[in-house]
Amino acid sequence: MVWLCILVSLSSSSKAVDCTTDTIGLCTPGVTETIIETITEEVIHETDGITIITTTTHDITTTTIANENSGDILDSDNGYVVSSKDGEMNIDWGGQGPASMPSGNSCGQLGTDKCAMITGSGNSTSTMGVEGMGTTFIQTVDISDLNIKHGGETNYSIKVDKQDASDSIYMHITGKDGNTNVFSGTDVLSASGTASGYQTYESSFDFAGSLTTVIIEIGGRDINLAIGPMFDSVSINVLYNTINTIISQEITTVEMFVALNIDAPEEIINIVEDIFDSNDMVDTDEGMTMEPIEMEEVTYETVETEMAEMIEMEMPDIEIEVAEIEIEIEAEIEAEIETTVEETIEEEMTEPEVETKEVEKAEVKEEPKEEPKKEESAKEKAGKKIVKSMDDKKRYDATNQLKTLIVMQVLADSKSFFQSQKELEDRQGFFNDAVLADSQINYNLMGQYLLFVGSDGLHNEMVESQWRN
Repeated sequence: MVWLCILVSLSSSSKAVDCTTDTIGLCTPGVTETIIETITEEVIHETDGITIITTTTHDITTTTIANENSGDILDSDNGYVVSSKDGEMNIDWGGQGPASMPSGNSCGQLGTDKCAMITGSGNSTSTMGVEGMGTTFIQTVDISDLNIKHGGETNYSIKVDKQDASDSIYMHITGKDGNTNVFSGTDVLSASGTASGYQTYESSFDFAGSLTTVIIEIGGRDINLAIGPMFDSVSINVLYNTINTIISQEITTVEMFVALNIDAPEEIINIVEDIFDSNDMVDTDEGMTMEPIEMEEVTYETVETEMAEMIEMEMPDIEIEVAEIEIEIEAEIEAEIETTVEETIEEEMTEPEVETKEVEKAEVKEEPKEEPKKEESAKEKAGKKIVKSMDDKKRYDATNQLKTLIVMQVLADSKSFFQSQKELEDRQGFFNDAVLADSQINYNLMGQYLLFVGSDGLHNEMVESQWRN
């Protein structure tokens, strides 16, 4: 048994998410999906074949980022504060310095119900560290049930009616995680010297990490001790990030058996090899399947280009000194002639006179000329190489047969052979919609009789004719 383990890590994201534990404020909502793929292959060798078990495991981590809203934590109906701490200011929250809770027309444009008025003219530092304070309204709200862990922002809204421009009013919010300060912010809503009148103020403070409590302080000064700054309809909403992570696992097992037929003829083995060489194994939802490998289209132009490239590779630029070669050949010929003459003279001096004449005749006898061998062209060499490079087992498949034919056409320079092809048209009415019986065979007894009897009779006549002769 052989084990092969392959580990592949893949990561994909459907939407970019900008959110970490250090993010201040709201994150971008979205989903991140991370996939870790593990492929384990088990190969089992058996007597009649090989079993391959491929197990693919996907560990999928899906992270979802969202923005949640606490709702108005100063609305007593939402359960964060009691009615005496409601943002409608029907009851004094308590705090530092003098204050009053007027109602009716005394609240100006804030409405006829009750409102809160700052009446202190002092100039000190508030509980939350704000300077220039004469009066404050303050309370702490427990929001630990929201389980805020990944930051967000605190939004506020407050309606103010300041009739004396010399007065001032501010909004301060502090956020804590247990006893640890997470954020602290102060907004001067209307400073001394500003004739703001009736206004609605809205803003927010960002924070990071965890948040369990929110402290709200509203304060200011009544400089002339006439009608101090008044406020009403205070609301606080906490928007916070949530990160939801789900880890799931998908396991897919594919088992494939490859039979070993040792006694199979070589032709069958070659066919099987050709099938696997010409197709790819593809894993689909319904199991393993084969898909044909895309083959390069063979045309006259592609073969011609391939031959040209081979010719260019086989014929490097070589400079031949013709004059030097001619001189060397002439020198070799002269040396050969001198040697032949010397040998002839020696033979004449030693042989009888009769033989001398024969030698003379031999000397003038011309050697038979050999027919010059036809030089093989560069195109022919290139064509032979292309044909030789084909796989022996696939030499007679459709692609290689077409390629061989095109090589022959390129060598014959008959490109027009491929340009004059004409598509044959089917004969009209040749095919019909008749359906052949596939469950029984209809016998034509008369046709069989005429066929068999006629053949038998003809054979008998041939045999009898031999006996007669």
